[in-house]
Amino acid sequence: MVFWQLTVDANDPALLARFWAEALGYRAVPPDGGETWWAHYRGRLEGKSAFADRLFDPAGAGPAIWFQQVPEEKAGKNRLHLDLYPTGRDDALTFGQRVEIVEARVAELVELGASVQHRFGTEDEPDYYVVLRDPEGNEFCVS
Repeated sequence: MVFWQLTVDANDPALLARFWAEALGYRAVPPDGGETWWAHYRGRLEGKSAFADRLFDPAGAGPAIWFQQVPEEKAGKNRLHLDLYPTGRDDALTFGQRVEIVEARVAELVELGASVQHRFGTEDEPDYYVVLRDPEGNEFCVS
């Protein structure tokens, strides 16, 4: 297995880290893990309580995310984006249930600073998803 992290260019890394921590349930402190790769990050805290520009899955299963400071603004559509599934991709949900769950999560994310770009899906198509932008304009979906 290869260790990897997701690196996101950002004008304000701390802002995006706070937004995505809430959106993903991640935190700014690596999980306890003994002699795992998390120990590398714990050593880099150097007495600080948390990172301002990095996020970690508290369970240690998902990739770390680093918000890398860059001077330029976002230009164009993302070539990579995250899909969030508050529905758990449960095929047993009705279209109405799916819309209700997705829209509740969208409302929470908008309150955190996201903006809605577009909604997709009808009762004829079982999928329903919303394309949003994070506080720096990076696209992501909630389905």
